Amino acid sequence: MMDNIRPIRNQDDFDWAIAEVTPYFDHPPEKGSKDADRFDVLSDLIEAYENRNFVPVDHEPIAFLQGFMEMTGRTQSDLAELLGSRSRASEIINRKRALTVEMIFKLKQSWGVPADCLVKPYRLAVA
Repeated sequence: MMDNIRPIRNQDDFDWAIAEVTPYFDHPPEKGSKDADRFDVLSDLIEAYENRNFVPVDHEPIAFLQGFMEMTGRTQSDLAELLGSRSRASEIINRKRALTVEMIFKLKQSWGVPADCLVKPYRLAVA
């Protein structure tokens, strides 16, 4: 399974690697398995490519979350399921409610969202 891993040298390689790791977010591999090793190697390759080729953007937490959801094929309904409420997910996305520590923890544990990208202060929408 590790034999088809290759360097990421261009956008096509990057797109291939993202497509390869995306299923692991929904179905995490068992620790110590070949799939877990494959996920780790591909994730490291993706991170190295991103660090070399993309200028870091300091997104505010909700913009980052929306980008993460788009990149991993998740919807607001998926967020609602994770947070336990459709209205809560809507309020978060529309900046009417702030993310809580518990929500950030769930996002990190369940989806692998980097918590440090969600803990920055941000403005809520004026009602």
